[in-house]
Amino acid sequence: MRQPITRQGETIIHTVPLIISKPVPGIADLPALGMDANSIVNDFIRYFSHTLGQDKMCLAAYQVYTSLSMSLRDRLVERWKNTQYAYEEQNCKRTYYLSLEFLMGRALGNAMLNLDVDKPTEEALRNLGLMLEEIADQEHDAGLGNGGLGRLAACFLDSCATLQLPVVGYGIRYEYGMFRQKIDNGRQMEEPDHWLRDGNPWEIERPEHTVRVKFGGCTRYYHRDGRLYARWTDSQDVVAVPYDVPIPGYRNGTVNTLRLWSAAATDEFDLSEFNAGSYTEAVAAKNGAENITMVLYPNDASENGKELRLRQQYFLASASLQDVLRNWVNIHGSNFENFAEKNCFQLNDTHPTCAVPELMRLLMDKHFLDWDQAWAITSRTVAYTNHTLLPEALERWPVSMFGRLLPRLLDIIHEINARFLADVAQRWPGDTARQRRMSIIEEGDEAQIRMAYLAVVSSASVNGVAELHSHLLQLHLFHDFYEMWPSKFNNKTNGVTPRRWMAWSNPGLNDLITRTIGDGWVTDLTRLRKLAPHADKAKFRAEWRAVKQANKARLAEMVQRDCSIAFDTEALFDVQVKRIHEYKRQLLNVLHVIHLYDRIKRGDTADWTPRCVLIGGKAAPGYMIAKCIIKLVNSVAKVINEDPAAQGLLKLAFFPDYRVSAMEVICPGTDLSEQISTAGKEASGTGNMKFMMNGALTIGTLDGANIEIREEAGEENFFLFGLTAEEVDATRPNYNPAAIIAADEDLRRVMQLLESGHFNLFEPGIFDPIIHAVTSPHDPWLTAADFRGYIDAQQQVARAYRDQENWTRMSILNTAASGKFSSDRTILDYNRDIWHLSQVPAWPVK
Repeated sequence: MRQPITRQGETIIHTVPLIISKPVPGIADLPALGMDANSIVNDFIRYFSHTLGQDKMCLAAYQVYTSLSMSLRDRLVERWKNTQYAYEEQNCKRTYYLSLEFLMGRALGNAMLNLDVDKPTEEALRNLGLMLEEIADQEHDAGLGNGGLGRLAACFLDSCATLQLPVVGYGIRYEYGMFRQKIDNGRQMEEPDHWLRDGNPWEIERPEHTVRVKFGGCTRYYHRDGRLYARWTDSQDVVAVPYDVPIPGYRNGTVNTLRLWSAAATDEFDLSEFNAGSYTEAVAAKNGAENITMVLYPNDASENGKELRLRQQYFLASASLQDVLRNWVNIHGSNFENFAEKNCFQLNDTHPTCAVPELMRLLMDKHFLDWDQAWAITSRTVAYTNHTLLPEALERWPVSMFGRLLPRLLDIIHEINARFLADVAQRWPGDTARQRRMSIIEEGDEAQIRMAYLAVVSSASVNGVAELHSHLLQLHLFHDFYEMWPSKFNNKTNGVTPRRWMAWSNPGLNDLITRTIGDGWVTDLTRLRKLAPHADKAKFRAEWRAVKQANKARLAEMVQRDCSIAFDTEALFDVQVKRIHEYKRQLLNVLHVIHLYDRIKRGDTADWTPRCVLIGGKAAPGYMIAKCIIKLVNSVAKVINEDPAAQGLLKLAFFPDYRVSAMEVICPGTDLSEQISTAGKEASGTGNMKFMMNGALTIGTLDGANIEIREEAGEENFFLFGLTAEEVDATRPNYNPAAIIAADEDLRRVMQLLESGHFNLFEPGIFDPIIHAVTSPHDPWLTAADFRGYIDAQQQVARAYRDQENWTRMSILNTAASGKFSSDRTILDYNRDIWHLSQVPAWPVK
């Protein structure tokens, strides 16, 4: 029950606790749910027939999936509550992971694996005449992320639970996730991804923890006890309703929480408008409130899109911080002396940086701390992870728009900046140029707030996500700040969870590895090193190849179904799946495919290695050159796949609507992992790690985590090409792609095919932007410069693949060397250097 109360001129929501005067029989001592097949069957039938009201005449597939999910969720809830009881009993320090994205994928398989009920569940379904694979396909991918950033957050939550660390994820419950990608005449078409249309059986709504989030209005100041305080008034409020999702650790009883906020309107509306007959206007603001969490990443090409993006970011930060502070006050009252020792806020990129001024606001305006007390807490509890080296990808907000939406926060940011610049001036007296460079407020025709600078200034820790990335942050992007605070900066190389990306998605490899070295690798990936000696055993290599062939057959089946293109499982499966972006250089991949096609047409096929190339990924709706690259891939694929000369030698497919559940099939079936970004542009990458774990060999540049992958696997087990980050910088001032093309016959022939319109005979001129991008001396991605090195490296790949015994040996050694890239290791690094959490085992279920 919630009732509004008034305090200091504003309405807040106050939760009235439910008081039970007498113990409810059995409420605290319910017997534990069985984990055997019969128990799961009984719960499944109860949910199917009673909760969902189905009968034997109504076998709707999604209802079957929902019944199974709710049965397993009950078992998670038992452990979920006991985990929270353990945290409360220990009064432990906690970390709150704030991220605008959590690309969770499907939950059913992960729950089965981590609860250790995968085999009983399959048995239960067989007893009911049902197939697990068919039921699992009914689950929608949770569309809460765009790519690597969101998937990384999901892997981190898995590792935190597996390591029994008290970490809560905070995000947004988007009604519509990343768009569903359709390919029409080779072009990307976007359709709404209403992933919640059938509900989500894994979440639990928590209306008792609802909070209000302010927008607009103004700041008013008042005196109290001789001090000046601020109050944010006349605001248009939005209600944030939490939905909790359980995050199970691997077979350890721990279940952590991902809390997702959904926007709703307040109960108030303009009664005068309503009485005048203007019902639509009266509820317009009410209806508009829900737009905040309607769609993941609105197109920010327009002013309205930018404003909605900022609303999302502040909505996440404010709701999450209010939640944390409310829990603190419930236990500790108004005493914040030990708050910094018990709490840490990890910002996943710049998106949640509004948390900095919002935490200051809440501590000063709501809990009446002075500036120095609030700043001491904020600057000790906030930590910032940077995920990009692209300056244009860092959040910047016009001061005018920010002030209109978040006036009180703008006041605080100005004060933070003024105090910070005073410190800069004291450190470097008279260096006004440095002050302008480092200012959080960038002056110009339209003043901008540099949110990354705000995050750096306000955080106790700033980290990159790969060794090269962290080095380049210190050398370039944040160099001034690194000179001021070198001890703040550190590296935390990314990782991915081996539970989803090996144990679940690659059951054949899981069984082979476990039979060979035991099952401890699932929670200690460094144990995979024990596989290395087995790479020299012919029998083990044969078993490894058999697993890979089965996985390739599964991938080929999916490609046939979704792309209508037949892949030969004996061919080299050459895969590049990731967000479509020029710096990731899908274009370079396509140029190589055109080169191979040109060789086929010239009859240059001696010692040929058959190759099936798969490219997949989504382009941002407003990113026209990326969408043009998708069209090029499909147009080249059409020509090659329909040409009898290429049959048995070369295939190309563009995989539509790339997503987590698709990657779970793609990753185990891949032979060659394409990681070919321009050096110095990819922060880390995580797809490269997933492919490596599953035995794919990498062709790549010295960029992001590729460097560390090569160090771990050995340079003899990695196909390296391309300019280094330093060489890229040195090449740009005098870059001359025309001369490079003229001097390279293969590249000249490729460009001639493009310029002649061979792949767009009936659509003249559509690829002119791509041709211009390759031939421009201002091409920041240096595609032509790396072409020859890439082609030569691909020839090495082709030769290596023809020796299947040695290729398999290299594949085994890649998996054996992948232990560093477990997200468990990454989280242990975060905890050792930044969070300082204690491991807290959950109470056992009795």
